[in-house]
Amino acid sequence: MTASDETIAESDLTIIAQEVRGCQLCPLHQGRTRAVPGEGPPDAKIMFIGEGPGYHEDRQGRPFVGPSGQFLDELLAMAGLKRSDVFIANVVKCRPPQNRDPQPEEVSTCTKNYLFRQIDAINPRVIVTLGRFSMALFLPGEKISRIHGQPRASHGRLIVPMLHPAAALHQPQNRPLIEADFQQLPAILANAEEQAAQPAAPVKPDDEPPLEQLSLF
Repeated sequence: MTASDETIAESDLTIIAQEVRGCQLCPLHQGRTRAVPGEGPPDAKIMFIGEGPGYHEDRQGRPFVGPSGQFLDELLAMAGLKRSDVFIANVVKCRPPQNRDPQPEEVSTCTKNYLFRQIDAINPRVIVTLGRFSMALFLPGEKISRIHGQPRASHGRLIVPMLHPAAALHQPQNRPLIEADFQQLPAILANAEEQAAQPAAPVKPDDEPPLEQLSLF
């Protein structure tokens, strides 16, 4: 991303954040304290997408600041990353009542108006989905218990489905799984960078497009 592109992305993200904070497009706004647009650098090479704000996030207007966020900070450190390196967002920007699952129309409204615009502005090399709701945006029909930690190509991006950090807090047996998945991130990101740097092979007019397949490890 050039300096000019970064400036444009930063401006776009600022506009989106302002829209999120004043959003009244779905009923979730009625119970929020603060909307949570997301945060991180406009040139982030990796983006993390969770489900939605919880109690602490709703109070502070920032993503992943409660117990799950503290564990996420530990996981990022295991991957050699810091919060300042990555962009963190959620599928929905307002806390669902009693932390219930977001409803389909809420997901559709929030992603169409805000999340997908953020992804376009940042254009990250890798998107890490945290939990099944964000995974379903890119890999519908998959089961997170089966494919967690396994990179997949989707819509021209590299998607890495992960268990949500809260899953390790509620069920300690999940902790080694999510830690192991995060420890793979440096190699996944390096591979994505290498592939992005390679010139595309010329395609003959009569060539059929290859099936989308990844072989990272």
